[in-house]
This record gives sequence, structure tokens and C-alpha cells, in this order.
Amino acid sequence: MLVHLKTLGCRLNEAELETWAQAFQKSGHQITRKAEAANLIVINSCAVTQDAARKSRQLIRRIHRDNPQAKMVVSGCYATLNEDEAASLMGVDLVVSNKDKDQLVEKTLNELNMDSMPAMSTEPGEISLFTRGRQRAFVKVQDGCRYRCTFCIVTVARGEESSRPVQAVIDEINALHKQGITEVILTGVHLGGYGSDLGNNLSDLIKAILAETDIPRLRLGSLEPWELPGDFFELFRNPRLMPHLHLPLQSGSDAVLRRMARRCKTEEFAAIVKQLRAQIPHFNITTDIIVGFPGETEQEWQESFDFIKQTGFGHIHIFTYSRREGTKAASLPDQISNEIKKQRSQQLHLLAEEMKLKFCQENVGNEFPVLWEGYSEALEDDKQRVFGYTPNYLKVGCVISNEVSVENQTIDCRVTAAGADYVFGELVE
Repeated sequence: MLVHLKTLGCRLNEAELETWAQAFQKSGHQITRKAEAANLIVINSCAVTQDAARKSRQLIRRIHRDNPQAKMVVSGCYATLNEDEAASLMGVDLVVSNKDKDQLVEKTLNELNMDSMPAMSTEPGEISLFTRGRQRAFVKVQDGCRYRCTFCIVTVARGEESSRPVQAVIDEINALHKQGITEVILTGVHLGGYGSDLGNNLSDLIKAILAETDIPRLRLGSLEPWELPGDFFELFRNPRLMPHLHLPLQSGSDAVLRRMARRCKTEEFAAIVKQLRAQIPHFNITTDIIVGFPGETEQEWQESFDFIKQTGFGHIHIFTYSRREGTKAASLPDQISNEIKKQRSQQLHLLAEEMKLKFCQENVGNEFPVLWEGYSEALEDDKQRVFGYTPNYLKVGCVISNEVSVENQTIDCRVTAAGADYVFGELVE
């Protein structure tokens, strides 16, 4: 059976897709990149915003229209929060809520009567690493969140916290490394809360991975800037743990953070950033900011803008606040007009571009071990521009001969100039 897997949303969704791909292959089925050729299509939906929920519905309808013969399974946050609606969409054969995601493959094969083992099963891992090419993979280590930020619907959709046992994570990483994976990214809804249900913590997990696997590069997904274990910062002394963290700030105003029910004040956030940068030169901090949260006054916005500017970020994901039914923020007074939200968003986008360019310029002249991707850009004179990522997550473009392949290799590169979309570099002989 040909299975096509599709996701919207976060890295956690992508990690789950990878797990399902491996499980389908172990059951003897094949993964295909072509939705129109599939016998079974699995969609991992998103509902972080109303727009994401709308896009999930559109994707389901479009895929059914393009391949009406295929069986379709829908999971993820949209399907969990709107189970009846998802089930009623044309073409949907099965809805699997987030709490049953671990059994998705088994449920699909059993309930849709597809549990037939072909005469010759495919080798697990042959083509399942499709989300990020052959060099990196997402590994889900944790799900759910015990906190209730007032803007967040994901905690409602994902439920209580649960962590995977350390040994299960290590086994998966070792299996991925054997398949040729060079970099692993740990993901979770509340990654910093890893181990709260197991009696250990995120530092313990990272130490175990570094000790019991040979994966060359370990990266962390989005991490809330609170509950970080005391010895967390020391871990970055190991060059295998990449010096980049995505720490969602959401606002640079303490008053707004209180209304959001965030558990990290600006002073504490600044201390975390200072400690990381003092320890590792050119440590890359990226973040999320919500613009136009209910009640955000002009003074609060200016406070937020000033704090963001003073902190400096390598990249900002900017979200314009939109009401999300089922969250506490949807009922807060003093909702901000679209005109003001748009104005503030434009202002922040300009600042974000300036800060990104500044961070790139600060890295010019440095040499980094770069993990090269599997795609390139054709140039004249038998040349190609290949792309890769530095340990601190700068995208690098480098011109080499068409006859040379650097895919999935880590080769030193000197950063020579900063561009709008990536930095330019040259391979170090």
C-alpha cells in the first residue's frame, strides 16, 4: 500500500509524521511523496490559530478532490478540537485525536481494514525521512502542557504532559543515525517540562543522548524560557549541542505578559539571554512575538518594542493576535483594532529584518562546520550554489563546482558576507 503523509503546523507535527512513516514501513507499506498516487493519506492538522484551522479544512478538501479513491485519516489539533466537523468533511474515513496518536498506524490498519502485509515488506527508514531531506530528523520527546497561557489553544488540544522514556528516545536517535541522519532536533509542546512525569528533566535527557549516541549534532526545538534546569547552560559547552535556542518571548511588556499568563518576566528573559551569550560567542536566540494582544496600550507596545530591540534576536516569528474561541484571551476586554495591529506588525517586521542582518554581519569572517543540505541552485559556468546550516542556525549559501557533492556532509565554511535571505560563504580548504 502507498501511504502519503502530510502536515500543517509545528515541528512536533513533523516529528509525529516521521514516527508514523517508520511504523507504516515496519508494517510493510511504502511512503510516497505523491498524494495523487496514494492508497492512504494521513493528515496531521493544526489549529494554533483560526487561520490554521481554516487551512486544515482546505487541505483536507483539496487532497480528497485530487485523489477521491484514497482512504483519508485526519489527526492533529484541528481534528481533536473539532472532531465532529473533521469527521463530516468529504473524504474523511477516520479521525484520530491527539490522545490516540501513538496508536494511529495500528488504528488505521485495523479500522480501515488495511492490515494486509505484502509478500515482501520494505526496509524501514528507506524513504520515511522526507520532511527535511536525509540529513536531519525531528524526534518527539514530550507532548502536552500543564500551563494555560491565555492565548493558547494547543494546550487544550494536546492535553496533559507526558514524556517519552529516555531509553526510547536514545534508541530512536541511534536508529536514525544508522540511516545516515547527522542532526536530530528534539521537539515537544512544552519541551522544558520534559521528565516532569518521569522524575527527571531535560538536562538529564540531553546528557544521556550525548553519552549514549554518536549523533554528531543535537538541536533543541522551541523551548519556553522557564523551568530550565540549573545545569542546562553548561550543556552547551559540548560542541555537539548546537548553540541556538528558540525562546518564545511573546511580549516585551511585563503587564502584557501577566495578561497572557506567561511565567517569565522580561528581566528573567534578559538574564537567560545574557548567560547564553556570555558562555558561547555568537549564540543565536530566536523568538515568537504576538502583536496587538488584547489591552496592549501604546505605552505597553513601546515597552515591548524597546525590550525586543535592546535584546536583539537572530530571527522573530511575528504573529498578529487573532481571537481564538476556547481561549481565555478571546473574552478579554479592549481588543485591538486591525489597523493598529497591522501598523505595529509592520514596525516590528522592519526591526526584525534589521536585527537579523546585524546578527549575520557579526558572524562574517568566522569559520563554522556547516551541515550541507540536499538541494542546490544552478548557476552558469558549471557551478552550483549549495546551502547548509551553521551550528548557530545561520543559513549559508556557497558556490562550488557541479561535479562536487557535499550533501549530508559537515564541511568547514568561512562566512564572507551577509545577505537578506542567507549568508554567503566559501569552503575552507
